[in-house]
Amino acid sequence: MSSQDEQFRAAAPEAAAADGMSWWYRWLCRIAGLIGGMSCAVAGLWNCVTINPLNIAAGVWMMLNAFILFLCEVPFCCQFIEFANAVSARAEKLRPWQKAAFYCSMAAFPVLLSLTLTTLFGNAVAFATGVLYGMAALGKKGDAISYARIQQQQKQMDEEKLTGDTEGQA
Repeated sequence: MSSQDEQFRAAAPEAAAADGMSWWYRWLCRIAGLIGGMSCAVAGLWNCVTINPLNIAAGVWMMLNAFILFLCEVPFCCQFIEFANAVSARAEKLRPWQKAAFYCSMAAFPVLLSLTLTTLFGNAVAFATGVLYGMAALGKKGDAISYARIQQQQKQMDEEKLTGDTEGQA
């Protein structure tokens, strides 16, 4: 085992603890990024086969989106690009809400540029990747018992305020 493998294993739990994402949800986001990149690339290429300049611009932007998704989420697809690992490491340091805002805005721009079925469906999975990261930023859902306890405490506080106000007026 190399020292690089040991460093990776030591850093993996820290990254998972930092953003609160479980390993399976992290992989779900990465797979969504891979599929979103592929759909953006194919739809972007298809969108460029036209004479309408807005469609061409949207297609080029979609192919750029695909490249960025591949670079950030699945850097092994870009292993022959020297700076791919550096960009991926920098993207790993971003918080989930930052990734969500970046991916959603990146996917919405071609749709706003040229609203066609190709741009809409081509960017849907890339936008869904941003939505997945946005859900991760919201955090885990609490259990019903803790919510019931909070509601009960809130009711008691409200009742105490009401009884305290009426006693003060009498």
